Amino acid sequence: MTPGSGERPLSEVRFLTVAEVATIMRVSKMTVYRLVHAGDLPAIRVGRSFRVPEQAVHDYLRGSFIETA
Repeated sequence: MTPGSGERPLSEVRFLTVAEVATIMRVSKMTVYRLVHAGDLPAIRVGRSFRVPEQAVHDYLRGSFIETA
């Protein structure tokens, strides 16, 4: 990590399980898996499980808002 890059050290990153992400987003776990496999939601693989950085969930939701009239 370079100073001023805006990235947090890995020791400070909070990782969420697919179930936790699904609860936050109020969608099914399968929807979260689809987002991960499509590359829309970054994740790391730990054994057979995925972990999603908490900030990535917030960024995804922030970028998904649509304006309505």
